[in-house]
Amino acid sequence: MSHNILITGASGYLGGSLLARWNEAKLPAYNKLFALVRTPNQADAVKQYGAEPLTFDAYDEAEVWAAVVDNNITVVYHLIAPWPHVSQSYFIKAMAEVKKRTGRDVHFLHTSGAKIFSSHAGAPTEKPLLDSDPKLYEIQKAQQASFPLMQEAIGVNNFVIEEAEKYGIRSYVFVPCIVYGEGEGFGNRISIQTVAIVRAAEAVKCIYRVDTGRPTWPVCHVRDNTNMYLELMHKILADENPSYGQNGYYLASPGSVAWDDLYAAIAAALAKRNVIADDTVVTAKGQDLEAMGKGLGCPAELVSLMLGGNCTFTADRGSKELDWQPLYKPEHILEYADAEVDFILRNKNW
Repeated sequence: MSHNILITGASGYLGGSLLARWNEAKLPAYNKLFALVRTPNQADAVKQYGAEPLTFDAYDEAEVWAAVVDNNITVVYHLIAPWPHVSQSYFIKAMAEVKKRTGRDVHFLHTSGAKIFSSHAGAPTEKPLLDSDPKLYEIQKAQQASFPLMQEAIGVNNFVIEEAEKYGIRSYVFVPCIVYGEGEGFGNRISIQTVAIVRAAEAVKCIYRVDTGRPTWPVCHVRDNTNMYLELMHKILADENPSYGQNGYYLASPGSVAWDDLYAAIAAALAKRNVIADDTVVTAKGQDLEAMGKGLGCPAELVSLMLGGNCTFTADRGSKELDWQPLYKPEHILEYADAEVDFILRNKNW
């Protein structure tokens, strides 16, 4: 029996880009591709990629059960709301029933985020933290975050792995970092990370750094992020046994850049368009964080969570296990910053 696949988040930045590249990926044979949608327009949109639309509430256990079990869905790519774990829990339980009925291996991918592997979440940052580290699950279990929100997100990663293991489901924790570049889907085409930097700068008419020192963060062009999603799907459909569970972390990133360099590149683009007075990057103080928080719609204490921190999470598994090779070097985000800012400013409706 061939796999039936479900993609959630099809109208989003990552999910839409994934669907847009689906047909050219030349994946191994499968039975059906489904996409979770909310509106008739979205239903029409996903059909152009060969996906059959499914409309149900991902936070209603009965509706998730019906969608997954009735359609014998054996692979789920979960690209919505990385926390809390309510939706993930419902999908895993429903997939366990599919496994029971069909006798097939079933696969659940949880889309997480690099913040959960950063200083914000109590992750070690004194050296590279590889996504292939055999002790990564244990490291995450021991992390103590400085923000309750991050502690909850850490818990979701652990929950997905443990709950899937309990039901005999193969789980994967996919970790987007700072993803940039114009998305290719039918819905949102803008990254939330770069938008946050621009929104904060617009609010205070200046680019502020929120950290001391020179912390770095992994980055990835949206095309490369999409390619890793697809390479993992290829391995799953080909029954090539990609690492899963406690060894199933996947970071899509060619490397890291310093926040200061990213701020400087975006500041130059904003100053060029007279959004800010000049391209000087200044260290934020208390009142600056308050003003930036207003622009971002968050308390001042969360500004650093959105716009900084140190993350030494390093991609290793994708190149070794999936034959994933990035098209863009990490420095490309700095070269592309002018185009990124231009696109953000022209498309504020997203």
